[in-house]
Amino acid sequence: MELDDLAETIDRLVGSDPSSYADTEPVEALQRQLTRLHGFVTATAAFDVSGAWAPDGARNAAAWLATRCRLPKAQARSQVRRGRALRHLPVCAQAWLDGDIGAAHVDVLTAVRRDATEEALGRDEEMLVGQARRLRHESFVRAVAHWGQLADPAGTEEDDEARRSRRLVYLEESFQAMWLGKITLDPISGTIVATELERLERELFEADWAAARSALGRDPTVLDLARTSGQRRADALVEMATRSRSAPADGHRPAPLFSVLVGYETLHGPICSSQAARCSPRGRLFRGWTRPTSSGPCSAGRRVEVSATARLFTGATRRAIELRDRGCIHPYCDTPAAACQGDHIVPYNADGPTTQENGRLLCSFHNRLRNQRPPPAA
Repeated sequence: MELDDLAETIDRLVGSDPSSYADTEPVEALQRQLTRLHGFVTATAAFDVSGAWAPDGARNAAAWLATRCRLPKAQARSQVRRGRALRHLPVCAQAWLDGDIGAAHVDVLTAVRRDATEEALGRDEEMLVGQARRLRHESFVRAVAHWGQLADPAGTEEDDEARRSRRLVYLEESFQAMWLGKITLDPISGTIVATELERLERELFEADWAAARSALGRDPTVLDLARTSGQRRADALVEMATRSRSAPADGHRPAPLFSVLVGYETLHGPICSSQAARCSPRGRLFRGWTRPTSSGPCSAGRRVEVSATARLFTGATRRAIELRDRGCIHPYCDTPAAACQGDHIVPYNADGPTTQENGRLLCSFHNRLRNQRPPPAA
């Protein structure tokens, strides 16, 4: 029987030395086969339909899985939900069985499947699954969000309003005068708050780093710093409140809080994306605006740049690169643009110009990695 053969194969695998599989190709192959097995187990939605779980007294298939297989209830419900969804997504189901995509991709496509999008999804499923095979998961999520805006503009606006209506901040004094809280924000509000919080946290990190280096006489590690990352975020939040309280009455909001990437089609359609690459409805982004502006660094007209002979990427040139690259361009990195360094593709010391075309974003790690010299020959 196939299950007996599978069990024997797994027995041989787990009885072997794991270190013999600790290379890139075996790890990738193992992940692929694990994905295929997960897809097959989920695709057996016939169990849900058959009602074989009913004689045991379970109310539904998810309850049976949670009890018999000792799964968390949420995981059991998700497995049944995906199995039901795969009946309507044949291309997606086959890609999962092939190991090309996983449960997370299925969840993304299931989330945009509704009455208003069912016909379009049937037409475009193969294209979307192709994107899932090719893109990093975060990029795939954005691609599907953009597709959803085209397929169901009204539903996208309604979904955005529903998300925004769930915003809340909870902050209450608890035992021993400690304060406990929770925050839930919509994508745009969250981007505004998170960007400023990250900026202040970075300031505190650099101060901690400098203090530790001065005290130790060497470059410290994170374990040598006076605060943990969580403590720095807490202190950054307090600093935000302190600066708000002490801001001058005639102070001005910083501009821009975020940038919106749009084109001609976008101005006449529903697709909009913030600098942080979060897809948001056109009405949400443009609500309250008197007119769109085309004076930014990525406008169709002339770009305003720093001198091509300048040493650093600053001003509009830096902003243009941030909006284009969105973050570190290394394929194994997702560091956001604000935390990246502007790097010359043709090195500056090799007469590389400081222009948008010769610039790119790299995080500090991958920028150092690029500039590491090979070890001397033995």
